[in-house]
Order: sequence, then structure tokens, then C-alpha cells
Amino acid sequence: MRFRLIDQVLEQTDTRIIAVKNVTTAEEYLGDHFPTFPVLPGVFMLEALVQAGRRLLGDEGRRFVLGGVKALRYGTFVKPGETLRLQVDLLKRLDGDVVSFKGAGVVISPGGEDDGGDTAVSGRFTMRPIRIAVPEAAAIAGDGSPAR
Repeated sequence: MRFRLIDQVLEQTDTRIIAVKNVTTAEEYLGDHFPTFPVLPGVFMLEALVQAGRRLLGDEGRRFVLGGVKALRYGTFVKPGETLRLQVDLLKRLDGDVVSFKGAGVVISPGGEDDGGDTAVSGRFTMRPIRIAVPEAAAIAGDGSPAR
């Protein structure tokens, strides 16, 4: 199962992306989180920041995954009918193709003006190219014969 947590990109430059996630009652995970008080799970808020960062990187010929998270803070809840407005800034490129980001998500109430809202999530994170492990049996020796 794959969750797409970016509904729309509002603005994008080489180093910044602003996007939104509209939380609706149709989200299947809300039935369990929580049955009497449905809210967007915190891990999905983080994943929305990561997906925005991935879009900011664009097609660089490889797929990026979450490498690490620092200073992650959660504030207010995001309930059905509300919008999570995300801003992710590319901070720098580190050794080994690791990219450092700063991101935040604020809550926009239904019909509310985009006045900044209350912060739902904020923090720093890194992304790195995906590494695919090759099983030893499939490795090829330098002379073209299977590795032993």
C-alpha cells in the first residue's frame, strides 16, 4: 500500500517547496487513529514532509529515502476537514549524496485564510539515495564468474 500525502504543490523553487495535504474523512487510517477522535498520524505528517522533499529533489536519476530525523516536534492535531500546509527547504548537500532539509507543517482550518496557522510538525531531516543490497550469491567476481 502506498500513501500519497501531497495533494497539491502551491509553489516550488530550486531550494523550497510549499505543498498541501487535505485531510478528509475518507482517509482509511483515520478509523483506527483514533476511533473517537480521528487525526492525521504524526508519522504521516513526517512522511508528507519527506514526500515534499523528494519532489523538491526532482528526477536526479535515483530514488531518495529518509536518512535521518533531528529535532522533530509535534504541535497541534490535524483533523478531517483541515489542511496541512507544508514548507520544506533544502539546506545543503552533504557527503555521500545525502541532502539536508528543514520542514514544517501548519494547520489551515476549513475556509480559513492562510495566515500561518498552528504548527503541527517541524524539524530537520536528511534524505539519501536508496541502496539496493546485492545478495552474495548474485555477486559477480572480477573475471565474470559467480562470486564464491
